[in-house]
Amino acid sequence: MKLLKFLLSFLLALSVFLALNTKIDPLPPLGKFLSPNQGIWLNDVSEDNTEELSIKGLSAPVKVHYDKHLIPHVFAQNNLDLYRSQGYITAKHRLWQMEFQTHASAGRLSEIVGSAALDYDRSQRRKGMLFGAEKALENMQKDPEILGYLEAYRDGINSYIESLSPSKYPVEYKLLDYAPEPWTLKKTALLLMYMTDMLAGYETDLEFTNFINNYGRERFDFLFPDFFDVNDPVIPANRDWSDWEVTVPDTPEGDFPMDYITDVLPKPNPDNGSNNWAVGPDKSYSGNAILANDPHLQLNLPSIWYVMQLATPEKNTFGATLPGALGIVIGFNNHISWGVTNATRDVRDWYKIKFKDEKREEYWYDNQWKPTTKEVEEIVIRGRETFYDTVVYTHHGPVSYDASFKGNGQKMGYAMQWTGHLGGNNQRTLIELNGAKNYHEYEAALVHFVAPAQNFVFSSRDGDIALWIQGRFPNKWKGQGKFLMDGTNPEHDWQGWIPQAHNAHVKNPERGFVSSANQHPVDKSYPYYVFNDGYEMYRNRVINDFFRSKKKFTIQDFKDLHNNNYNLKAAELLPHMLKVMPTDGLSEEELAYLNEAKAWNFYNNTDSKGASVWEAWWSKLNRMVWDELRADTLAMVPPFTYQTINLLKNFPDDPFMDRVNTPEIETATDLFVASFKEGVKDLNTWKERLGNYNWADVKATYVGHLLQALPAFSRFNLPIGGNSGIVNATSRNHGPSWRMIVEMSDPPKALGVYPGGQSGNPGSKYYDDLVDIWAAGEYLELQFMQSAENPTGVLFTQTLNPKQ
Repeated sequence: MKLLKFLLSFLLALSVFLALNTKIDPLPPLGKFLSPNQGIWLNDVSEDNTEELSIKGLSAPVKVHYDKHLIPHVFAQNNLDLYRSQGYITAKHRLWQMEFQTHASAGRLSEIVGSAALDYDRSQRRKGMLFGAEKALENMQKDPEILGYLEAYRDGINSYIESLSPSKYPVEYKLLDYAPEPWTLKKTALLLMYMTDMLAGYETDLEFTNFINNYGRERFDFLFPDFFDVNDPVIPANRDWSDWEVTVPDTPEGDFPMDYITDVLPKPNPDNGSNNWAVGPDKSYSGNAILANDPHLQLNLPSIWYVMQLATPEKNTFGATLPGALGIVIGFNNHISWGVTNATRDVRDWYKIKFKDEKREEYWYDNQWKPTTKEVEEIVIRGRETFYDTVVYTHHGPVSYDASFKGNGQKMGYAMQWTGHLGGNNQRTLIELNGAKNYHEYEAALVHFVAPAQNFVFSSRDGDIALWIQGRFPNKWKGQGKFLMDGTNPEHDWQGWIPQAHNAHVKNPERGFVSSANQHPVDKSYPYYVFNDGYEMYRNRVINDFFRSKKKFTIQDFKDLHNNNYNLKAAELLPHMLKVMPTDGLSEEELAYLNEAKAWNFYNNTDSKGASVWEAWWSKLNRMVWDELRADTLAMVPPFTYQTINLLKNFPDDPFMDRVNTPEIETATDLFVASFKEGVKDLNTWKERLGNYNWADVKATYVGHLLQALPAFSRFNLPIGGNSGIVNATSRNHGPSWRMIVEMSDPPKALGVYPGGQSGNPGSKYYDDLVDIWAAGEYLELQFMQSAENPTGVLFTQTLNPKQ
C-alpha cells in the first residue's frame, strides 16, 4: 500500500512538473511563466531609477533625463554615442515589440506561434519583404556615415540584450516561451520594410481586372474615375508646372490579360493615412509658423511610436521614433519641424508571367525565353517540420501568385513590381531632417527617400512652410497599373522615372497654408499620370475649408481641428436620404430613430445618438448597393465612398441599386428604406447590450496589444468620438497614433500625445498612462530641453558611461 501511494504521488508530481514546463499551445510553460525566480512576477518593476550604467562602445558619458511620462532626453557628445544610446534606451523599453515586428516583416512568425502563421509568413516572403530589406541594407551600407550610425544603434541594442537574464526578459517572451536574438543591421532594414509595406497604398490591380472582365470598361471608367468632380488636392490647384520639360510614355497598343482571380494577398488597412498641415506667419496668431501632424494607424500596445529627445552639441531634435530605426521620424529641432502623411501613390503593379514549363526556370519576355532566379524560403514552424517554399523571381520582381499559392490552377504566375524592392536610404533622409536648419536642407534630405510615398510637410523658424510629395515614382503611361499587365510585353514595363525634382511640391503658397490628408496629390494640370487609387475625399475638404475660414489661427485652433468630429460624408448624403425616403411604412420605433437622424448636427461626438443611427444605416446601405461584388466568388472591391454617394444621389436607377437576393428591382429610394430597417435592428441590439446607443459606446474604441489584443494587456471602451473619414479619424481600433503641434518660436513650443505609453512592460505605470489623455483630446507639453545642465521637468536622471 505504501509503495502504491508512493507511485501515485510520484506520478502526480511528474505530471505537474511536465505540465508546468511544457508549452501546450496557446499557453506558455506555466512553470517558467509563474516561477518566482524568472516568471511574470519579475516584470512588475519600477522604471524610474536614478542610476549609472556602463555601455560598451561609448566614447564619453551620456546624460539621459527622464520626465514624468518616461520620455528620455538624451544628451551625447557625438552622433555615434547618441545613436548607440538611442539603441540601448529603446531596447530597454521596447525590446519585444522591436523584435516581434521584424519577425512579422521577415515572415518568421511561425517560429514563435506555430503553424497558424504559415500563410502569413508565406505571403511576406512572396511579397519580397526580405528581398526589399536586403536591397535597402545594400544601399545603406554604401553610405559610410549612415553605416556607422546603424552599427552604433545595433551595438546599443545588443548591449542591453546582453545585460538581460531570462528572469528579466519582457513578459511576451515568457508568455510565448522564446528568447531575444542579437540585433542585426538587417533587422533595422526589416523594420523600415514593415512600414513601407504598411503604407504601400491600397493597390487593386487584380480586383479591377476582375471588375472589368465582369462589367466592362465603360462601367469601370464611370465608377472608378481618375478625378472626382470635387477635388481639393494636396498641391493647390493653381500651381504652375509650365517651366518643366516633361516626357510621358505613350500608351501601348494591345490588350491586357483578362484573367480571373479568386484570392488575393492581404492588403494594408485602407485607413492607413494621416493629416498634416502648417500655416505661415501671415495666418499665425503669433507670426511664427505652426505645424501639426497625426498619422492614422492601427492602435496598438505597445505603441508604434516611442518619443525621445536626441541632442548633441551640433543638433537638438525631439519627436516620435520607430523602435528599431535611427533618429526622429516625425518631430522638430530648434530650426525646423516636419511631419508625414501617406501619399497612397500606386507604386505596386502586377504582371502575368508565362513560364516555359513546370520547372519555371525560364519565362517569355520580349520574344525570347529569359532565365528566372529562385529563392528557397525556409520557414521554421514551431513544433512542426520546416516548410520550404520556392519563390521565383523575374525582372519584374517576385512571382507572388502561382500554382502553389493563391493561383488559379494554370501554369502561370503573377509577379509584383514594387518600389519597395528598390532599396533606398531612408535613414539618410531622417538623419538629415533631424539636423536640418532651413528649407534647402529639408529639400536636400528628401532626395534619398524612395518608399513608401509620403507627403512631407515642413515649417521653419525662418517662416517658410512647404510640402513635398516624395518617393520614387514610375513615369507611367495613361492607365498603366490599373489592371494586371502583360509580363511578356516590354511596353508594359515601367518605362522610367519621374525626375525627383518633378515630384509635386509647393513652398509658401499664396493661400498661407499647406495640408495633406491622403487626398489626390494634384489636379488635372499635373503633367504626369497619377491614378486615383482610393484617395480620401472628406477629411481634406474639412481641413482646407477650416484654413480658408478666417485670417489667423491659434494653437487652440490646431487642437480643435485635430479633434474635429464633423462627418462631411453624412452631411452630403443624409439630407438627401431624409428628403426622398418615404416614411409611411415605418413603425413608431423606427420613426423615433429617424427623428434622431433628423435632429443630428453631423458631429460624431461621444454622446451623439444621431451618429450611431447614421453609422448603422450607412453600413447596411453600402453593403446593399454593392451586394453583387460581395456575393461574387472573384476578388473585387466596391467603388470609393465618394462615388457610391454620387450614385445614390444622382443615379438612383443604376443597375447596381437592384439587390441580387430579392425578386423586385430596387432603386436607391428602396435601398434607403430597406437599409434603415436593417440598421434599426443593429441599433436595438446595441441598446439592449449597452443600455444606450451613444456613439462612443457603440464604436467602443480600443487599443489592443500586438498579440491579438490580449485583454489583460489592452485598453477597451475608450470614450472618444470621430470615425474613419473624419478629421478625428478614430474608428474602433484605428486612428491618430501620434498627435503633434509645433510652433516655431525660439525655442519651439510643442505639444504631443499618443494612445499608449513609453514602456512596453504591461506591469509598468508608464505602459498606457497617455491613453486617457489622448482619448480626452488633450496633450502633453513637450519638454524641449536646451541643455543637459539646466533641465526642466526632470523626474530622474541616468548616466550612461563608457564600459571599461
